[in-house]
Amino acid sequence: MSDWTWGFEPPDLGTTLPSEILAEIERIATELAYMGHDADQVGKPHRPSSTLRYFPLANGRGFFCFMLAHHLQEIVIVQVTVWK
Repeated sequence: MSDWTWGFEPPDLGTTLPSEILAEIERIATELAYMGHDADQVGKPHRPSSTLRYFPLANGRGFFCFMLAHHLQEIVIVQVTVWK
């Protein structure tokens, strides 16, 4: 069991998302938090030296970006993009 958590930054980032997208993000973010510091191996890096990572959503209908705040033991979701 991991002591890591996850959250949106800004905190209201997820409030306007469709419910099925929010549910998928919550499921994936919970799994990332369970992985803890190993979650930095998941997704595609923004750049080779970047800590920002991309993860696909809804069978290619979008993605979200997250980073690991090791000192807080938190997965921080900083961007969500969904195409119609």
